[in-house]
Amino acid sequence: MKGISMQTGVLRVLRATAASWWRHRELRRTGQTALARKLERQTVLRDLGYLRQAATLPNAHVICGAGGTFLHLGCATVSTHAPIERFPEASLAVARGTPFIDIRPVTDGIGFANLPRVTRGRSVDADHSGAGQAVSLTTYIDMVERLGARIVNDPRPRQST
Repeated sequence: MKGISMQTGVLRVLRATAASWWRHRELRRTGQTALARKLERQTVLRDLGYLRQAATLPNAHVICGAGGTFLHLGCATVSTHAPIERFPEASLAVARGTPFIDIRPVTDGIGFANLPRVTRGRSVDADHSGAGQAVSLTTYIDMVERLGARIVNDPRPRQST
């Protein structure tokens, strides 16, 4: 039963988010309710697609920093200038288990800028130094954590001590 409750909650959030978008509200205000509903349905389906990708792609992750929140989905990125608390798709992805990297505590901007990017697929550059290179998500998390980032839903294997 918990899965059904989670699905209902996800749909409620996505529908409310779609209905609150200024363009959809304006369509409703001007009497174009059928068009507003159609666009809201399309938005919900698009956002459900993002959540499915976040759940299935090995390097999908959410990053929140001073510049906003980014939901990285391999070749695609969904972003907003707002913190994660105001980005329902990213919040739902994290609630469903997508790794979340909170870089707001990071103070070493140069060190962060010099980090390699997360690889889009499964291939990793052999030399993983420098901003132009790509590393696995787990390697990236190791690096950014050393700079002070907070990690939620950590995908790295647990090591017993």
